[in-house]
Amino acid sequence: MPFVIALTGGIGSGKSSVAAILKELGAAVIDTDEIAHRLTAPGQPGAKAIGEGFGAGYLRPDGALNRDLMRALVFSEIPARQKLEAILHPMIRTEVTAAVRVAHAPYVVIVVPLLIETGAYRDLVHRILVVDCREEQQLARVAQRSSLSAEAARTIMASQVSRHERLQHADDVVRNAGSLAELHAKVTALHAKYLELAGGGSGPA
Repeated sequence: MPFVIALTGGIGSGKSSVAAILKELGAAVIDTDEIAHRLTAPGQPGAKAIGEGFGAGYLRPDGALNRDLMRALVFSEIPARQKLEAILHPMIRTEVTAAVRVAHAPYVVIVVPLLIETGAYRDLVHRILVVDCREEQQLARVAQRSSLSAEAARTIMASQVSRHERLQHADDVVRNAGSLAELHAKVTALHAKYLELAGGGSGPA
């Protein structure tokens, strides 16, 4: 089993940027959001199961998940979010486990936005890396990159654990408050650390 890092952080914190840098440096990156998107594409098992569990109204005409409708539902009703997680998380876990087993890299990074909230993947990972920034920066980045309103972004942030609690679970923290060049330097230093740890053969925490 390779050395595995779980990468997490709040919405708009910069998880994707950190993951991209680590991949560029040679890590194998497995993104659970990308897997979820694939599973909920037209005709895929996740989309079919959601249609059966929530009704065809939560699918688009092509059979893919209607993300806007589902987002509105799960962030307003906790039981609906739990039901969705019960459908998708086991499927995602199966894909992640398979990808970890076949990864050919010095170490593996699993990007899990809701790592702390769900407690998932703890048995697979050696360390937890948290990407952190101020909440004001999170909101600004979400506004820049997506069509989500500030209100919608705040709703998502409210559904996630607090910044303080997330940091309490971290083995490593990347503060993403400056330029991309600064972030690259910080992540490059972490990469060197992970190469050393991976070579040492440490076991899961």
